[in-house]
This record gives sequence, C-alpha cells and structure tokens, in this order.
Amino acid sequence: MDWKDYENITKYIYEELGRKTGVKIMGFGNSFKLKGKSGVSHQIDILSSHSDGLHDYLTAIECKYWNKKINKDIVMKIVSIVEDTNIQKGVIVSKRGYTEDGISFAKHKNIGLVELRELEVGEQKENDKETGFPIGDLIINYKIKRKRPKILNMQFDSVNRNQKLDIIETNQMTIRLENGNEVALNEYIFSFKEELNKQEINKRIKKYYELENANLINKLSKEITRINGLTFTGILEEKNMDNTLHFNIVDKVWLIMKSIFENDSYNISKLGIIKKNKNY
Repeated sequence: MDWKDYENITKYIYEELGRKTGVKIMGFGNSFKLKGKSGVSHQIDILSSHSDGLHDYLTAIECKYWNKKINKDIVMKIVSIVEDTNIQKGVIVSKRGYTEDGISFAKHKNIGLVELRELEVGEQKENDKETGFPIGDLIINYKIKRKRPKILNMQFDSVNRNQKLDIIETNQMTIRLENGNEVALNEYIFSFKEELNKQEINKRIKKYYELENANLINKLSKEITRINGLTFTGILEEKNMDNTLHFNIVDKVWLIMKSIFENDSYNISKLGIIKKNKNY
C-alpha cells in the first residue's frame, strides 16, 4: 500500500472502533484543512468528533507512512496545529513507531501515539492461533455413484489338467496364438471389462474366449502352458461415493494496531475485520 491507502485504512479503523460510541469522521484527505486562530489553514489527515451528550470533542489524526520512527519534531507540529485550531486531542499514527524523545514529548503534551503496521511472517507463525478471524463455514455436499467393472474369476482351459498355473503378474503374461501371434493377457482383461461396462449393475457375467492350441507364456519364469480357452466371470458394481466436505473459512491478520499510552492492541484483517487483542 501507499500513504493514501494508509490514511484510508486508518480512517476506516477509527470509524469502526468509534461506531458504537458515536465517533464520527468530520473531515478527511489531503485537501481537508482547518483555519486556526492565527489565520493559517492547517491540513489535517483525519478529523474525528465524539460527544459526551453536552459537548463535542474533536481529534486530529496525523498519518505517517514513513519507513523511520517519528521524532519529537513531528509531535511538536501536531501540538501546534491542535493549539491553533482549538482541537481537543491530537493523535499520530505511524507504521515504524517512535523515538524516545518523541514518546516523552507526546506524553507531556497529551498527544496520542499509535503504531499501525503490517504483521510480519515471524509473528504470523508465532501467534498462529491468534491470527485468524473466523468468517464462516463452507459445507459442500456432493453425491457420486461410481461404476467399476470387477473381475471375480479368471480360469484357463488348460490342455494338461494336472498342470498348476501360478500367475504372479498379469502384465508379465502373454498368449501365443496358434498362428504364432502373441497377445498380452491384459488385452483380454481390458476387453472383458469393456463388456462389463455395458451390463446391468451387479449382474453376473461370464464370457469364454476360445484359444485352441494356444500357449500361455510367463515371461518371468519362462513357463509355457498349453491352453484351449480363457473364461472370465465378473460384475459391474456401483459404489456410493457421497460425501460432505466441511471447511472453516478464516481471514488472516494483516495489520497490528497498538496504542502506545492506552495499551490497546487490535488485529485487523484484509477483509476489514477488527478484533481487540486481549494478550497485549
């Protein structure tokens, strides 16, 4: 952000904090000026007003978006504006804090000092439990039915009935047809699954592939088995995948606002949520 953003944010914070107590913004911006008893017009970043029921009290708020600490010279400037315009209170808002002489002189002249700065990464991690603003809950309900072909059984019609087949991995098995062509076993598996996808849910399907005078070859063990056919049994199963996802929407702290003398501290989020920090 730049100095204009900084002034706008400061104005917003004071409006929100003072809303319940009747604080109002009377003037704001680079062009807002008040003429003092001296006849000189003074530019005031933010002028707020509050009432005790009998009298209205004005506060001049000076925003300093500087990359250095504010010293007594700036405090003296605010003091002179307050005294010349008969404003009851002066406040300085700085993003880098104040020098010791600035703090001492401000306390002597009853000028409020506020530090408004961005939360740093280290602070975010250190105070992670305290740096979130609950926005609300997001609940997503979705209904999904997943169809999946499932092979229940695969049986080879072996020429040698006494030979025991030991299939370890189907992707290592091929079938050499009578004409000498070799077809991967997985091609038959995928073909049968395509057939299952066309069937009714949970209907048991059985299909026989005739493979007369074919050889089943295990590429790992080099074992060869004579077969005449291959039988698959399977179903098209349907699984309910309904689910509910629950998210807590949280807005992270962006700015820390601390009052030097009153010892008040506030956390501000980018969505404009302001929360008093009880730990300060």
